[in-house]
Amino acid sequence: MTSLLTNASAMTALQTLSSTNKNLGVTQNRIATGERVSTASDNAAYWSIATSMRTQSGALGAVQDALGLGAAILDTASSALEEAINKTKEIVQKYVARATPGTDTAAIDAEITQLKAQVVSIATNADFQGVNMLKTGGTAAAIVTGYQPGAAPTTMSVAAYDLQAALGAATDTMTVDTALKAMQSAAATIGAAKTRVDSQKSFTSKLVDSIERGVGQLVDADMNKESARLAALQTQQQLGIQALSIANSSSQSLLSLFRG
Repeated sequence: MTSLLTNASAMTALQTLSSTNKNLGVTQNRIATGERVSTASDNAAYWSIATSMRTQSGALGAVQDALGLGAAILDTASSALEEAINKTKEIVQKYVARATPGTDTAAIDAEITQLKAQVVSIATNADFQGVNMLKTGGTAAAIVTGYQPGAAPTTMSVAAYDLQAALGAATDTMTVDTALKAMQSAAATIGAAKTRVDSQKSFTSKLVDSIERGVGQLVDADMNKESARLAALQTQQQLGIQALSIANSSSQSLLSLFRG
């Protein structure tokens, strides 16, 4: 039956075209954003998981920065201690030479004084961003090493070492040797801590990459698939428009029945 008031064919064609346009909009959004889940309405569960994982990834990025800062602090202290140890070895040699008969003890004492002053200077200048682990009253290095959602960041602390006062009571080979051993022990502690920080930094980088891959698997669009879908939907849209045009033209054909 042909009706003047109700065009069922046009209604069906319009519904089909509306559905095609909706699907086309979804596909175009996926291509534009590169994501098949870009809002909670796309897939609430995946969107929520991806959002939490991105939060964790961002926090781990901050951990990486903190580890980098911590590594720099430890590297500064380690380099300073290495130089101070070398100077202290020279002091040992000077005390040995001083014990040799016929040497100019006054000249050697002056050299020892200058070497001790150099060690003190090294200690007071081993500063990175306001953190000095080697001067008297120095600051222990507190380094953020990790983060887990719902928990406080994990940290490690590396004790300061008073290099500035290390040679204050050193007056002969025995006391200098004692100070030297203490320096070497502090250097070993700081070196081990730096190795741990470097290892943790490498692990955190890999963990961030793993999380990013996980997010991608949840929300990233398959661009090959979406490209093919876009071409199909554009064709369907054109056919839908043509079908709607044909359905609407049927009403016009009624006019021919009333022409004389």
